[in-house]
Amino acid sequence: MKSLLNNLIDLFQKAAKKAFPELDATDFPTEVTPSTQGKFGHYQYNSAMKLTKILKQNPRQIAEKIVENLDQQDGLIAQTEIAGPGFINITLNKDHLSQRVDILLRDSHLGIDKPAHQQRIIIDFSSPNVAKEMHVGHLRSTIIGDSLARLFEFLGYDVLRLNHLGDWGTAFGMLIAYMKEEAPDVLTGKQKTDLTHLVNWYRASKKKFDEDPDFKRRAQLEVVALQQGQPQARHAWQIICEISSKAYKEIYDLLGVKLIDRGESFYNPFLAEIVADLEKKGLVQISEGAKCIFVEGFQNREGEMLPLMVQKSDGGYNYDTTDMAAIYHRIHQEKGDRLIYVTDAGQSTHFQMIFKAAEMAGYLNPKQVRTDHVPFGLVLGPDGKKFRTRAGETERLIDLIQAAIDHAEKILIERNPEMDEAERQKLAHALGVGAIKYADLSTHRMSDYTFSYDRMLRFEGNTAAFLMYAYVRVAGIKRRLKIEPASLLDHCHIHLEHPSEIDLGLHLLRFDEALEAVANDLLPNRLTDYLYTLAEKFNAFFRDCRVEGSPQQNERLLLCEATARVLKQGLDILGVPTVERM
Repeated sequence: MKSLLNNLIDLFQKAAKKAFPELDATDFPTEVTPSTQGKFGHYQYNSAMKLTKILKQNPRQIAEKIVENLDQQDGLIAQTEIAGPGFINITLNKDHLSQRVDILLRDSHLGIDKPAHQQRIIIDFSSPNVAKEMHVGHLRSTIIGDSLARLFEFLGYDVLRLNHLGDWGTAFGMLIAYMKEEAPDVLTGKQKTDLTHLVNWYRASKKKFDEDPDFKRRAQLEVVALQQGQPQARHAWQIICEISSKAYKEIYDLLGVKLIDRGESFYNPFLAEIVADLEKKGLVQISEGAKCIFVEGFQNREGEMLPLMVQKSDGGYNYDTTDMAAIYHRIHQEKGDRLIYVTDAGQSTHFQMIFKAAEMAGYLNPKQVRTDHVPFGLVLGPDGKKFRTRAGETERLIDLIQAAIDHAEKILIERNPEMDEAERQKLAHALGVGAIKYADLSTHRMSDYTFSYDRMLRFEGNTAAFLMYAYVRVAGIKRRLKIEPASLLDHCHIHLEHPSEIDLGLHLLRFDEALEAVANDLLPNRLTDYLYTLAEKFNAFFRDCRVEGSPQQNERLLLCEATARVLKQGLDILGVPTVERM
């Protein structure tokens, strides 16, 4: 089912063309937006003023001619009104809206059409470094990336979720050399260990690397051995990766996040070939012994061109080389139609340079493949600085998630001390994890936000708990009535009559507009804003329109069910679980 907005754009585009046949379709914009105030109707056509410059006519006269040529046969529009200098206010037909909400309720995909062409979308997110704890800095990439992946999966695209792990380089030479000397039984399999030990060994190896020249040489030899694929070094590296992967999986399972691990090591076999190809194409310049690409338009503070270094002066490769190999592989091997990279804002320049260099090399054709860097701001503590523990350490992500679950359980005990313990723990997990995700996603991703368990676990305002409670309210109505809405579908249909019913029904039908906006600009807060407004409109409907025992009971129960389905799907796209009771 085509969205209301796209339907209106089509109608007004045809009306403008019919009213002014001399115009080429590309000459005039068709701008239709939701009305900012209900008293002015449901939507507003804003293009008459823009057409004034082209047609050299009064905008109100242009608006009148467009209205005269509107095709009203499908009954979508109930009324139009020309306001101000030439705005056209549009009120939709309540019967048409009723039919659409009825279709939404009965359709397994909520009336949203799947794309005619199933694009392959590759999303690079989370991406922790092996042998290091995931910390609060990984929270936003993981949550935002997962939400975008869920969105595109729901919309019907072919999505590849990639975890670009930092699993290669000098750090592993240091760690392998240190473990050979200090923890040999781990490398031979005689002793088990965990990520905490790895982190401590990594810190100790880094200190030794900086202070002991002999150890530094041994570590560098281990890097060479690893790069050459020597079995002993490779085996040690695999043990380190497996220990890290197990720890990360615990966090991903808690968050309900799925990823395919494809670290920097995956691209290692292609690096020499990529550099040789870039040289062959004349893009490489030598700068202080290093092989660099200089991309026009990128300069440092001194006005010097910034280098994209694809090979270091010692012959080694780095982050730039790996990302050049990765973008080539994702376009030409994985056949990606859209590449999305979810990393912090500090890497914006890096990715702009990578995209431009890939274009210069002929790897990327922007007309065929869309590339997006999705930057985000910081998570702050109460002091307005980067979120840390009381001891000043970076907060471990596993501790942060568990603390949210514990906070949620305390609140539930206060609200309902009689609740069964197993049910309470299940609900505490849903509420704690949901609160963290929603608090993050409801913030414009380019903004920093202050992390607060108290605020994110409130049952009022724009929080996960508020939305979950709106969903629970519908479940409660169904339990009290002892009616399953599915049993009504054959003989009952939704009729929107009361203003609060119409307002709720119209907002339900804008779900696809919200999803389309997020898919385009990759801002999940557009969806949280939509869902928060939906919960508020449902509460207004529940206040104004009695369901239980009213003459419209069954029709209104179906409207409640449609609301619950959209709420559940919207929250699922955000990765926020729903529950039947609270």
